[in-house]
Amino acid sequence: ALKDLIDRQLIIQSFRKEKLGLPDYFVEQRTNDVIRENFGGDRQTFIKALQSQNYSLGEFKKNELEKIIVAAMRGKNVKPNTVPSPTKIAEYYRTHIEEFTSKEEIKMRMIMIPSRASDTSGSQKALAEEILSKLAGGADFERMAQMYSEDSTRDVGGDWGWVERKTLTAELEKVAFGLKKGKISRIIELSGNYYIVKVEDRRGGERKPLAEVRTAIEKKLGEAEAQRLQDNWLASLRQKATIRTF
Repeated sequence: ALKDLIDRQLIIQSFRKEKLGLPDYFVEQRTNDVIRENFGGDRQTFIKALQSQNYSLGEFKKNELEKIIVAAMRGKNVKPNTVPSPTKIAEYYRTHIEEFTSKEEIKMRMIMIPSRASDTSGSQKALAEEILSKLAGGADFERMAQMYSEDSTRDVGGDWGWVERKTLTAELEKVAFGLKKGKISRIIELSGNYYIVKVEDRRGGERKPLAEVRTAIEKKLGEAEAQRLQDNWLASLRQKATIRTF
């Protein structure tokens, strides 16, 4: 990107203004490393590869020198001075707890009794209450769903399989994910319909303790601070420079 090319040239200019230098053998060593790692140590094959791209050895060395300069200047100017404090680490953990919690899922079945415009006597709610009573008495949930439920999962006994949070509406999610394995919910009235949920199994939702992720958080905060310092440093270089694009 143009911005990256400009930043690179500003860094190189800063290097020269500070009258810094690098030993010639740095570039020669880097060139030899490339030949050894990518061309099996065959210098002639390396030269031919450069020529096939209309690229001279001198241009290659100049480019490598600039890479070394940029890396050296970043190392000199972008170096966090402190290790993140325990307070900052704990705060990051608290405010990003979802990063350290495995995905929570439930395996559920659901019975849905719909509202009916003609139902003025509350018969649909009464039906839901009757079903819940039968379930409490030991009736099979799958069988009850096949007999009474009126949603798309009726034929499979109300089986929704494994469900993540936010798959369900907020009210259904709150009730369903609040159930323990093997438990059946109360009747949930939602938009005039009546729902009964059973959680058959649960998985995930385990949270890694702070002690286990402290090093990872420290690294992440350090990288964020380094990025902030780099952005500020590059902004100061741009501010001092006159940049013209054509």
